[in-house]
Amino acid sequence: MRSVFLLLVAFFLFLSSAHAQQSSPSTSATPAARWIVELDFFGTPVNSALNLIQDGNKFTGDFDGDKLEGSLTGNSLHFLAKDDQGGSEEATAALKGDGLSGTITFVDSSNPSHPATMPFTAKLATPFHPTIPQRHDFVPTTFYRQFSPHIKPVLTVSPGDTIHTTTVDAGGTDEKGVGRVLGGNPETGPFYVENTFPGDTLVVHLSKVRLNRDWAQSDDFLVSRATNSDLAVKMKDGGKNIRWHLDIGHGIATPEKPAEHLKNYSIPLKPMMGCLATASRSSSAPPGSGDSGGFGGNMDFNEVAEGNTIYLPVNVTGAFLYIGDGHAAQGDGELNGNALETSMDVEFSVDVIPAKNIDGPRVESPTHIMAMGLSGSLDQAFRDATSNMADWLTNDYKLTASELAQVLGTAAEYKISEVADRNAGVVLKINKDRLQALSPAPK
Repeated sequence: MRSVFLLLVAFFLFLSSAHAQQSSPSTSATPAARWIVELDFFGTPVNSALNLIQDGNKFTGDFDGDKLEGSLTGNSLHFLAKDDQGGSEEATAALKGDGLSGTITFVDSSNPSHPATMPFTAKLATPFHPTIPQRHDFVPTTFYRQFSPHIKPVLTVSPGDTIHTTTVDAGGTDEKGVGRVLGGNPETGPFYVENTFPGDTLVVHLSKVRLNRDWAQSDDFLVSRATNSDLAVKMKDGGKNIRWHLDIGHGIATPEKPAEHLKNYSIPLKPMMGCLATASRSSSAPPGSGDSGGFGGNMDFNEVAEGNTIYLPVNVTGAFLYIGDGHAAQGDGELNGNALETSMDVEFSVDVIPAKNIDGPRVESPTHIMAMGLSGSLDQAFRDATSNMADWLTNDYKLTASELAQVLGTAAEYKISEVADRNAGVVLKINKDRLQALSPAPK
C-alpha cells in the first residue's frame, strides 16, 4: 500500500519535471520535491507525501521510506511496483495542467486473482511562508471519541500559533461538573494545522496544563497486566469509584472519604494530558479515543505535562490534532485503569518540522529526551521505544551503530508509562547531560 502511494506521487513529480524541461534544454537531474497524492480507496480519501529525484527519462524516489523507480513517455506515465509481501501496484496516469490524475491497480499477494483498480490525483505540496503568530481562544462545544481525519476541524491554525482551550474529563464531565458527552476520553479538537503534510513532524509545546476544578475520580482495583493470580484474587472485589479532593493551593490530592489506613495519605498534584494525538492515516478505520499507537493517542504518559514538548508524526494533510483526558496526577503505568481523572485548562503552541518522518511519539523536557513505544505487549513496546530513540540519536547526531550501542548501553533510562489499555507503553529517556559531549548533525 505504501509503495503504491509513493509511486503515485513520484510519477506526478516526474511528469511536472518533464513538462518543465520542454521549455529548457537542460537534462540534468532535478532536485527532490514534495508532492501530495490523494487516492480514492473504495470511497475513502487517503493521502501521503513523496520525495523524488529525476534523471533523464527515469526517476527514483521514496514514499514513507519505500523506494521506487519509474519512466515517462510524453505526458503519459506507467509504472509497476512490488511490495515486500509479493503484491504489486500498476498505474497509468496523465499530466493535466498542474496536476496528475489516473488509475492504479492493486494486486494483493494473498488474493492475486482479484485485483482492485481505483482513481488517484496528486498536487505539489505548498511551501510554508511564516506568518505573525496568533493566539486563539477556543471554547469547545462538541467533543469527539475518535482520532479521525474525517471530522470537520474546529479551528484552523498556522505553525507558530498558540491555542488556549479546555477539556472534559475521561467520563465527559466539564469543569462545572456538568456531563457534556458520553465518556471514553472525549477529545477537544481536531485542530487543523496549515502547511503540514504526511511525512512531517508536528511539534506541540504544552505551555499551560492547569486544573480547573477541585475534584477528580479514580478506581480501587489493579489492571490485569499488573497482577499475578494471587494478587488478582485479592483485587476481585475492587472496581469502586474513588473521589479525590484536589487542593490546588497546597498542591496535593487526598481521598475525599479515606479508608482507615489512608487518613493521612496525600500525593502531590502533577497535571498531565492522557491524550494527545494526530489523526491516524485515513486508509484504516479511525482509532477510538481510548487507543494509542504511532499517532500518539491515549498514551497516559505522566510527562506529557506543562513545560514539555511533544513530537507526533503527521499522517494526513493538516495533522488534525486532538487533546483530552486530563489527569491531576498519575503513577507510572496507570495501574488503576484510571488516573485522577479531571477536566483541564490547557494552552499549547504548534509548529512543524517539514519532511521529518518519525515512527512514534517523542517527548522533550528541560532535562531529558524521551522516545515512546506503544504496542500490545510490553516486550514489543520496549523494542519500539529503543528503536524510536535509536532513530532519534542517529538522525540528530549521526552516530554509527557501535557509537549508538555505547550511548544507549550507558545512558538509557526506561519507564513503564501505560499498562491499562490495549497497548502498553514503554519510554526510553536520556538525560541531556549525557548528550552534551556529542556533536549535533548539521541542520
